[in-house]
Amino acid sequence: MENDTVDTKIKTTKYPIIFIGAGPGDPELITVKGKKVLSKADVIVYAGSLVPEALLKWAKQGSLKISSAPLNLEETLDIMLKAYEEGKKVVRLHSGDPSMYGAIYEQIVEIEGESIPCEVIPGVTAAFAAAAESKMEYTIPGISQTLILTRMSGRTKVPESESLKDLAAHKSSMAIYLSISLAKETTDILMDAYGADAPAIIAYKVSHPEQKIIHTQIKNILKTLKKEDISRQALIIVGNATNVREMETFEKSQLYNKNFSHNFRK
Repeated sequence: MENDTVDTKIKTTKYPIIFIGAGPGDPELITVKGKKVLSKADVIVYAGSLVPEALLKWAKQGSLKISSAPLNLEETLDIMLKAYEEGKKVVRLHSGDPSMYGAIYEQIVEIEGESIPCEVIPGVTAAFAAAAESKMEYTIPGISQTLILTRMSGRTKVPESESLKDLAAHKSSMAIYLSISLAKETTDILMDAYGADAPAIIAYKVSHPEQKIIHTQIKNILKTLKKEDISRQALIIVGNATNVREMETFEKSQLYNKNFSHNFRK
């Protein structure tokens, strides 16, 4: 009788590829969950053109850290998929919140197309970090109850129905990403919609050591950018909510009005 053969091959444990929003720059603005996962990663592929290396201080000793700045989509995916097959814990580290201009969906499609699980951990986007630095609220009753996050159409086209001109017509709070290279066109549109004297904020490299939060008026955006030598990595934020401190009065929220009852207060 032949001896039964024993399969000694050990199955490699595999882990989902995790996308993490690193926050706007300050290493402490990554979420607790994101930091925890990052600290256990074996391979970290980070967006090196935007994610500061200071974020990598949360990585464990001996982890492989690769900047995707010089890589194309296929090269980036090859690194992550190979590490996954080797049973390594893989993190894809994006700046801000990965759902905002993070180009993650095209990566997720390819990863899931290989029947590989993945997860996304959200992060703090620059518009919210800029508001925190300015101690402002985008949604002040009676002034604005809408925040638009958008960009100018450039090398990446914006659908015609979402043109800045059409969105600016709402005169709501608005944070404009990835548009400093088109500042002249952007400013012209904003002046037509909000008025030349309307308040604006230029938020450069929010929460980085080089941060600049500049309160100005729409008509002064171009000269301010030139004076401060800002040509990239900045938001333009507009709307009257950016300048509430200059108003004599403003409408308060009903939430804490003593005459306003709700389920938790009569």
